[in-house]
Amino acid sequence: MLDDRRATGHSPHAVFGERGKLLNIAFRMLGSTPDADEVVQDTYARWFALSDEERRAVRSPATWLMRTSGRTCLDHLAAARTRREQYVGEWLPEPLPGDTRWNSSARTEWICDPAEHVTFDESVSMGVMVVLESVTPAERIAFILHDVYDLPHTEIACVIGRVPPACCQLAASARRHIQERRHRPVAPEQHRDVVAALRQACADDDHDALADLLDPEVSVRSDGGGKVRAALRPVHGPEKAARFLLGLLRPQHGQRLAEETVSGHPGLAAYVDGEVVAVVATDVRDGRVCDLWMILNPDKLHAWRCLQPARCEQGDG
Repeated sequence: MLDDRRATGHSPHAVFGERGKLLNIAFRMLGSTPDADEVVQDTYARWFALSDEERRAVRSPATWLMRTSGRTCLDHLAAARTRREQYVGEWLPEPLPGDTRWNSSARTEWICDPAEHVTFDESVSMGVMVVLESVTPAERIAFILHDVYDLPHTEIACVIGRVPPACCQLAASARRHIQERRHRPVAPEQHRDVVAALRQACADDDHDALADLLDPEVSVRSDGGGKVRAALRPVHGPEKAARFLLGLLRPQHGQRLAEETVSGHPGLAAYVDGEVVAVVATDVRDGRVCDLWMILNPDKLHAWRCLQPARCEQGDG
């Protein structure tokens, strides 16, 4: 006969089966895989700190784990705001590599297959993640738990300490903020074509061709974390943006530029001796790049270290 924990789905195997979902939720809330992993570890520590009787009283371990990780993320977000006030230059979410490397002529697979990774949808794109940085922690958590993971507002109320109608309003506020700030997504093929042309212009060190690929209102944000050279403030306009991009991405000192999937969308990565030194996420509007986010802080590039070196046939970069 099964014991009470197995009969109600409370076995350790069933509980640990939620780990992937918890990592996905925590990353969308925090924008950092190390922070997300810390939250998940803390969540499981709290679960196994419960007595057997307390665990048997939990009707849905999966919901309990989501609520607990949400509350822990809320604490992290509050602390993160203070840390980011002291951050050198722009703070950007961590860029994530996709399941495959792509380029304009071929696709090649990862040499490693992580057992746990963030799954991709529009909520994890760099554009949405950046906008989520501008809403309140409560709005962010309400939006992610409800709109992305379909958790009822009655459960979200237990996470953020508000009544359900207030949670509904918080999610709606975040949703509205995203809709106002985000561009309508373009077809993946068009996005890839624009980024492929962007890479080629950088490889050719062609300022004019690069400037022509940039939207008149283009914005470039770069995150060096005070550890490598980056702009402390956004760079606006195609002429200034082209000069800035070429200063960092033109072929020099053995650097190669490869087309990559970055946080679910076409982007670029710069490699030196097979090691990634910069990742560029992009957003496209009307056939031109309207936003670029350059992550150069080496602390935010650890997810790329299991990738095989950029293929030489991807260009002369």
